[in-house]
Amino acid sequence: MTTPPPTSTRLPTPTRPTTPRRVRLADRPAAIALAFLAPALVALLVLRLLPAGIAFVSSLNHTSLLTGETYFVGLRNYATLFADPTFLQSVRVTLLFSVIVNPLQIAAALALAVLFTRRFAGVRFLRVLVILPIAVPPAVSAAVWSVAYRPDGLLNSLLTVLGLPPQPFLTSPGQALWSLIVLLSWIGVGYWMMFLIAGLQDIPLSLYEAAAIDGASAWRRFWHVTLPLLRRPLAFVLVADTVANFLVFAPVQMLTNGGPEGSTNVTMYDIFTRAYTVGDLSLAQAEVMLLVLLVLAVVVVQFRLLRGKD
Repeated sequence: MTTPPPTSTRLPTPTRPTTPRRVRLADRPAAIALAFLAPALVALLVLRLLPAGIAFVSSLNHTSLLTGETYFVGLRNYATLFADPTFLQSVRVTLLFSVIVNPLQIAAALALAVLFTRRFAGVRFLRVLVILPIAVPPAVSAAVWSVAYRPDGLLNSLLTVLGLPPQPFLTSPGQALWSLIVLLSWIGVGYWMMFLIAGLQDIPLSLYEAAAIDGASAWRRFWHVTLPLLRRPLAFVLVADTVANFLVFAPVQMLTNGGPEGSTNVTMYDIFTRAYTVGDLSLAQAEVMLLVLLVLAVVVVQFRLLRGKD
């Protein structure tokens, strides 16, 4: 009896379990950028945006100094400020201060930057002398100048040697603001000069050589070559200097306390007085919001005026 040949049975091939495909960060550059920007974004949110939101909400409320009760008042704090002569005076002083000190600092910084990019004996030493006040904190600079501005200080001693009468400086309503402008220019000119020197060093020398071959004078080379190519650094310096001067506080507090007769009562010092002397935090927060809007308006106007074709 013949037996049938065995039929071959093929076992099924085991299949590997499917695993989800790993997504590499290299395939997503946006994720890499977000990972690097995360610390800065968190800092921006926690240190800038969140306090700004809290300040805005607080400016719409009022806390009673007697009972400590806080209640919503809407825009009443803003109306109170616009009816307050002290606030209006601080705005006028701040605008006058900025209108004077900004062009003065930038013009001096630009002139020194052009001078110190030239080669002559002692240029590095002179550059260090101009930059040196940056290393001193503003409070220390204010303390040094307070001694110089005293009736028996260095400046009046120099005036006496020159045969001129002594000046009141910080105790005169007409001279106190100018005295602060000199102090802040002494601090700030060297700082802004460094940015302008960096911008001048980026201008190709071949452009000046071509202009000189065409017979352009030094003034024409400055006006038609230097200024147009220095527009971006100048725009940055102008905006940054404007914001810095709107936020001046320490020299005013140390030297004049907003006086005499409110001649140096800038907005930042007025905010400090309302918050920590009067104790009305809500009104101070409203003034902070108005100061922010004022700075933004001035900066936007500056950007529009400096905007040009690239």
